[in-house]
Amino acid sequence: MRVVVLADTHLRRGGRRRLPDDAYAELERADAVLHAGDIMVSDLVHELEGFAPTYAVLGNNDVDLVGTLPETRIEVLGGVRVGMIHDSGPSKGRPARMRRRFPDCPLVVYGHSHIPFDGEGVEGQRLFNPGSPTERRMQPEHTLGILEFDDGQIRHHEIKVVGRFSPTGG
Repeated sequence: MRVVVLADTHLRRGGRRRLPDDAYAELERADAVLHAGDIMVSDLVHELEGFAPTYAVLGNNDVDLVGTLPETRIEVLGGVRVGMIHDSGPSKGRPARMRRRFPDCPLVVYGHSHIPFDGEGVEGQRLFNPGSPTERRMQPEHTLGILEFDDGQIRHHEIKVVGRFSPTGG
């Protein structure tokens, strides 16, 4: 199972910004999509659902999506329990905090910081922040995540650099 992981897309209703073409190419190959919040418009959720089943959590900027998305969720994909949250709190203490919050999940996907991260937490739990494909802030590149699951195992995990978005979509 191939999963595309997004966070912090910050797309606005009526805005001209969209995901980079590289992101759409990855979505074409997805078996599922995870979005770790700050989606901002339901149109993007519907667009992502057109590619693959989409699982999203509420971000702090998702005021129009309150009541439609959970703040946290756990999904089983390819036999792997995946915990999701937008804001995992400060980096100091994050591994222990995520282990307490999602004790039965070998993988926790989060966003909020726009800082891509793919690393091991407490007791082997993988912590995964895909960064942002549209708003890199202080990061050098726009990014998203790719995960592959098979038979209850995380077989592949990577942060992938995606091309710059264009206001006109090119």
